[in-house]
Amino acid sequence: MTELRTLKVALLGCGNVGAQVARILIEDADTLAARAGAKLQLSGIAVRNVHAKRDVDLPQDLFTTDADTLVKDADLVIELMGGIEPARTLILSALRNGACVVTGNKALVAQDGPTLHEEADKAGVQLSYEAAVAGAIPILRPIRDSLAGDRITRVLGIVNGTTNFILDQMDTTGAQFADALAEAQRLGYAEADPTADVEGHDAAAKAAILASLSFHTRFALENVHCEGITSVTAADIAAAKDAGFVIKLLAIAEKLKVADTETGGEGVSVRVHPTLLPREHPLAAVHGAFNAVFIEAENAGELMFYGQGAGGTPTASAVLGDLVSAARSLVLGGPGRTETTTGQVAALPIDAAVTSYYIGLDVADQPGVLARIAQLFAEHGVSIEIMRQTIHRDAESNVESAELRIVTHRASEAALAATVQAVKGLDVINSVTSVLRVEGV
Repeated sequence: MTELRTLKVALLGCGNVGAQVARILIEDADTLAARAGAKLQLSGIAVRNVHAKRDVDLPQDLFTTDADTLVKDADLVIELMGGIEPARTLILSALRNGACVVTGNKALVAQDGPTLHEEADKAGVQLSYEAAVAGAIPILRPIRDSLAGDRITRVLGIVNGTTNFILDQMDTTGAQFADALAEAQRLGYAEADPTADVEGHDAAAKAAILASLSFHTRFALENVHCEGITSVTAADIAAAKDAGFVIKLLAIAEKLKVADTETGGEGVSVRVHPTLLPREHPLAAVHGAFNAVFIEAENAGELMFYGQGAGGTPTASAVLGDLVSAARSLVLGGPGRTETTTGQVAALPIDAAVTSYYIGLDVADQPGVLARIAQLFAEHGVSIEIMRQTIHRDAESNVESAELRIVTHRASEAALAATVQAVKGLDVINSVTSVLRVEGV
């Protein structure tokens, strides 16, 4: 029997995910060797503090603070430090030294993906980041490999478990945003500083990665329109439920026809924002901190990938899948598998996006109001699909007013925004109570 070669694996970072990766590398060494075609020897773990208390019991002699030396002596490097620096410098050093790199660093890949891929291409090694988008869910490799012979037209994703848990709590229990966030923090789903999650920044980085792989064009974080969930109220959730919808924070990337011939007649809208989905839509049934990505392709049709989007062990599964793939590329020889950027599709501004709107209006209860509003929509080229009216009386003033809930047909973001602005100017409008985008209708 041929003796398997040994590949040295350097691990950068030993947090929740890193510790589980190290544990599995040690405990499942024989199984991983059989699958990779080589022994995967954990040569060291670079950390800031070698004496810090960790949830997983690991050999103390593996820990080092000298990440530079560890990387230079490795065949495979796993980066789970997070942040931009020193992760960026260490990854570039690894690639230039001929090591394959596995990372879960979505912020770095979204910001500096082109540079990292360029260095990987030069060295002929593999750069993988399955864990950067949706935890345990295998989504990047299916997009890159399984759908390589198809044309993806649209991607809708719940890619942040924290925000999905918060919105799900608001929907199922009637909780206010602040209370749902506090519960997410208590359960460990949200950080003490949840800004990156609730403001949509985490999802935006993942949207850039999904768009880049789906449409074979490198999209940067700056190409993603981003809105978080902090403005979503319990009243919005209740109104959506009453109308048969649920609110989710979606990462959306879709190919659109555009008039600008310089772009070849096509462009891609990449955006993150709270979105109403019909309750019968597959993504509407994604509860708690779970993630799901819904893909539409010309030939494959509709596909959905669902699973745990965070957590040490689930995310470690994605990391190790990439590691085995990278090890195989080293054993078999030849260039590493990276992204394909054969297309050069323009990134479109949010005004070019095509969507539907849910609009809540508090209006005067008098004859002709509905007709005036409908006429204004028509003047802006926006068609109303659903309009519901509820009459309510103010207990103090005894004055009646009406609450209108309108769902439009799909139109350009620019036309919809102009319509809302015009509606605000009508003298019969007391207030615009909510404006949310709608998908799946």
